[in-house]
Amino acid sequence: MSKKNYAGIPDKYARLDDAKVVLIPVPYDGTSTWGKGADKGPDAFLEASENMELFDIETRTEVYKKGVYLAPPVTENSSPEKMVEAVHKTVKNYIKQEKFVTIFGGEHSISIGTIRAFNESFEDLTVVQIDAHADLRPEYDGTTCNHACAVHEASKKTNLIQVGIRSMDVSELDHMDENQVYWAHDLYEDWMDDAIGQMTPNVFITIDLDAFDPSILPSTGTPEPGGMFWYETLEFLKLMFKKKNVVGFDIVELNPNENERSSDFLAAKLYYKMLSYKFKYLNNNEDEDDE
Repeated sequence: MSKKNYAGIPDKYARLDDAKVVLIPVPYDGTSTWGKGADKGPDAFLEASENMELFDIETRTEVYKKGVYLAPPVTENSSPEKMVEAVHKTVKNYIKQEKFVTIFGGEHSISIGTIRAFNESFEDLTVVQIDAHADLRPEYDGTTCNHACAVHEASKKTNLIQVGIRSMDVSELDHMDENQVYWAHDLYEDWMDDAIGQMTPNVFITIDLDAFDPSILPSTGTPEPGGMFWYETLEFLKLMFKKKNVVGFDIVELNPNENERSSDFLAAKLYYKMLSYKFKYLNNNEDEDDE
């Protein structure tokens, strides 16, 4: 990965000392079992971000002026376990610097390390998983650090809420609290307030891009029919940022296709929109026009 500023922003908004946001790329694709290519996701996301308008119409903000530091990528890939350790250590380091830490993968196994770091840093953490797959296996293909195990640890150690699920193995039911699962086939019902009500004050969001319907985001390793759409997803995200202290988030599983660039741009817009919501709805109501 070549070193550039996130979204091509001016250097004065990209320095670590001044930036309120840290973006950590993790180009890892060591355990995926079908569509390979998630290791190319961070570069595709960053390239799309450079071609994105930086004024958010809905919030009337230019959130990049809060400062976004693009960290060196986590490139450890000698084993899934060592990758998780490296992600955990890196994320924890930036949390300790009191940054709003965000991560872009890579496959979903990277979230084991990110969630572990946030759970050690924030009390009574809720993890909101927006995903097509349950990812609750204790072990898969000889490792507990497989993409199919992405939130198993979170299910035991945090308050896990799952949204958009529509594919799983029957064995995963043993590790699932179905009272906190919002199945994709039920999302036409009134569900968002119920989900918000189950969250603790501190929330970490992990988004697997296969949560989206493949009609709007086909470039992911395991696309599943019947997924979520753009505005309903934003509505839910906005509610979380307004009502809870979102302490960080990761986005994973972009599997770029050079003949289909809209998925890259959706990922870029999603990331920027989440930053826009974060700083629009901060409890301390910071000035949105910092220079």
